[in-house]
Amino acid sequence: MIIDSKPAAAPGTKAAAIQPRTLEYLDRIGLSETLIGDGLRGGGFAVVERDRPLVRMSYESIASPYPFLLLIGQQQTEVRLAERLEALGGYIHRSATLLDLHDDFPSTAATIVDADGMVHAVTARYVAGCDGVHSTVRRLTGIEFPGDAPEALFALADIVVDIPDGPEPDLDTTFSLSPHGMLITSALPGNQLRVVAGVPLGPPAPDAAAVADLLRTRGGGRLRDAKLESVVSSSGYQVQQRVAATLRRGNTFLLGDAAHTHSPAGGQGMNTGIQDAANLGWKLHHVLTGRAPAEVLDSYDAERRPAAAGLIAFTSQLMQIATITEPGSAELRNNMLRAVADVPGVTDFLATKLSQLDIGYGDGSSDSGNRVDPRISQPRGLAWTLVTPPGTDVTPIDGELTATATSEVDHPVAVRPDGIAADPALFTTLFGIDL
Repeated sequence: MIIDSKPAAAPGTKAAAIQPRTLEYLDRIGLSETLIGDGLRGGGFAVVERDRPLVRMSYESIASPYPFLLLIGQQQTEVRLAERLEALGGYIHRSATLLDLHDDFPSTAATIVDADGMVHAVTARYVAGCDGVHSTVRRLTGIEFPGDAPEALFALADIVVDIPDGPEPDLDTTFSLSPHGMLITSALPGNQLRVVAGVPLGPPAPDAAAVADLLRTRGGGRLRDAKLESVVSSSGYQVQQRVAATLRRGNTFLLGDAAHTHSPAGGQGMNTGIQDAANLGWKLHHVLTGRAPAEVLDSYDAERRPAAAGLIAFTSQLMQIATITEPGSAELRNNMLRAVADVPGVTDFLATKLSQLDIGYGDGSSDSGNRVDPRISQPRGLAWTLVTPPGTDVTPIDGELTATATSEVDHPVAVRPDGIAADPALFTTLFGIDL
């Protein structure tokens, strides 16, 4: 049962990009191509000093079937996810609010108020709290949310803008560095532009005059002369950098912003939440259907909480670098970034990190825990994939195990439904096939 306190996918300024790693997972549930048709294919990330290019992290050569940053508003992403859920037979109970949770061994009882004000009691074997930074599930479960809130306010706006004639529109998400501060701009469908800027503490949502001033004083190239036609949505928020003390307590799990929150740098947040769901979803499925022991669920916190902590450390470093304004330090930063751009392999490394292709759960001693390129494993739905060298005889199990033979591997590799190479022992436990 899925409940959502909102009556519909909420409009407004939220996530504006889907990373290649997330597209790889969404392809498993038949959604990537639809979203790609809705959005724009961005080339990657660029850092500039007004009109001076400093460094560019291109996605064009990353090892993924999706070598681009998909530029699309979160509202449309949510709409498409809901459509796909309904096509698969699911349903979202809208305008429904969670009031309480308590243990009802071996399950959890939830008290819910529906859109008509009626109170319902729902008993569920497991609870997944995907209810944001101010998570009711996290509060009711008593899970702490340690971290800090730096004294920095970000203004966000989606605008319709008329940019003077010139070359084809730039589809890089661009960090513009200036003495007045940082400005992040990213194209969106419908001739819109996403604008993110660090601003002094003050009014929470920028108006048209404030956005126009940000473009004029911080933007590079044609942005300085752009004509702001309208502000579609705007908001402001103070960054918090927090990771829940645990992502599981008893039958309850935390995902997305309920589990971790950070700065907007690099388009990482929503993508990390979707990958939380990718990790937990197959584990819940296998436990509830009896294929896997309940202990498999213990690995959710063990795998995803360190990934979230690493994400926060990464985005925090990005923002510390991007928000330097002291002239001497800023000049040193800009010169260092320009020098980094010429070091072989560095920009490819950064592109892989920003695209989240580097996220895995292994220690490097074996394949286990590492991402497997889906062009090799060709996964679908909640099925596992056994990737083998040519000539290996494997009997598929409909809906549960597919087999792919390729010269890309010299030994069998079992791929979990979230695209991660599995521990051979777990695979043998689930399917009775020795690797």
